[in-house]
Amino acid sequence: MKELLIADDHPLFREALRGVLARAFPHTAIHEAASLSRLYELIEQHPDADILLLDLDMPGASGFSALVHLQAHCPQLPIVIVSGHDEPSLMRRALDHGAMAYIPKSADAATLTHALQSVLDGDTWLPDTVSAAPGADQAERDAAARLRDLTPQQFRILQMVAAGQLNKQIAHELNVSEATVKAHMTAILRKLRATNRTQAVLIANRLGLTAVGAAGTAGMSEAAGLNGVRAET
Repeated sequence: MKELLIADDHPLFREALRGVLARAFPHTAIHEAASLSRLYELIEQHPDADILLLDLDMPGASGFSALVHLQAHCPQLPIVIVSGHDEPSLMRRALDHGAMAYIPKSADAATLTHALQSVLDGDTWLPDTVSAAPGADQAERDAAARLRDLTPQQFRILQMVAAGQLNKQIAHELNVSEATVKAHMTAILRKLRATNRTQAVLIANRLGLTAVGAAGTAGMSEAAGLNGVRAET
């Protein structure tokens, strides 16, 4: 029996997707997650799942960060992006970061089924319009390589720092001591080769859905992403 995982925070879309999958792949077990933390639990419970269908806009993630981290820690799990974003460059970047397919949410059931069957057969899949689209640049690939080294807890803490939370707030939410959070932050800075929290978030922001290639664009994107980051050790 096949096992498929769905990670999307919209209940109506999950229900619709479940219906399509049930018709296309009968006798398949389908498991759902509405948040990134629940998704990690699902993967632990179903380590031999055949495909993960992942939304890029999951709570607790930013841009391609969740894809990069999941692909690094669960290399055996084929990841298919199912997203409302349909820009060709995003689709190409997703495959550069390890996705096996990128399916726009505007696709019909037949296209979804064909794409997933291609992945089950060991192939990658993208819409035909994506062939000439640019992919991830070197700075983005370098940021992804650093992010892959983080443990799941460190990755979660980095996302919380990017959201502007202080160590005390993070410790309360994760039910750990503030000293533990500080120890994780020290490890995060070392692995990302960053000197402070702000620089760590800048590195993570390179995996955002808006490419930061040109210097001017990068500056605006990075500034926007740092509005809530608090200076703290």
